[in-house]
Amino acid sequence: MKFHNGASGLAIGLAAALFSNAAHAQNSNDDAPQVSADRVIIGMGAAVVPVYQGADDYRVLPLPALDIVSGPFFANLRDGIGAKAIETRDFTIGASIALTPGYRRRDVPDGVRGVDFGAGARIFGSFRAGGAMATIGGTQGFVGGTGGVTVDASLAYPVPVSPRLTLVPAAVVTWGDRKNNDRYFGITAREAQASGLSQFRAGSGFKDASANVTLVYRLTNRLSASATAGVTTLLGDVKDSPLVEKKTQPTGFFSLTYRMGKFW
Repeated sequence: MKFHNGASGLAIGLAAALFSNAAHAQNSNDDAPQVSADRVIIGMGAAVVPVYQGADDYRVLPLPALDIVSGPFFANLRDGIGAKAIETRDFTIGASIALTPGYRRRDVPDGVRGVDFGAGARIFGSFRAGGAMATIGGTQGFVGGTGGVTVDASLAYPVPVSPRLTLVPAAVVTWGDRKNNDRYFGITAREAQASGLSQFRAGSGFKDASANVTLVYRLTNRLSASATAGVTTLLGDVKDSPLVEKKTQPTGFFSLTYRMGKFW
């Protein structure tokens, strides 16, 4: 599954933090035991996000925090549920089913239809070098949502601050095709007449960029807390949509996670 409403950067920061926390436990020289590559890290969190990208209103959204790995299979907040076709120490290629963003009809002006939350087929590649983690992926919606294509690229750099504290700065940029951008940000002639907004059509192009910082603190060998603060700004055509009330928006996320299973 993925975060929505422009908060995918939070998922990236959290995913990087969970990965770095597991790697830190594997490589630590302190009293933490070794951990298996297969893992089940589960928890709950709450995100503070706009009701849709560009909205002036916010909502607090309960969200699961997941990092599950069993052989080639995985489930996490960034890439959804899927499998890795190729995996080495520094390189991973995988495919998955991920959630695609939408917004509720009640959150947009009267006369504008909502966008259903849906699902999409995702492929991605991740690279790790010098402590940095880079990912590029593409998602084609096939159920609900916009039915369009998005491509995202991100870079995260986990920094161990202490044996228990990790800092993860991250950045992400997202491109959307015409179908995605226009369905999410566009205003049809009928909607313009019903809402009083100007008619608007968005083309393909880069739609947003995000930067965030995640702090993850290992409370015990199994229990961790993380907090993410970020900012997302709209780009290209979509920032001129009549739906957009604020081009740049802050986001936040807090979670508490527990690592299940055996340690080595």
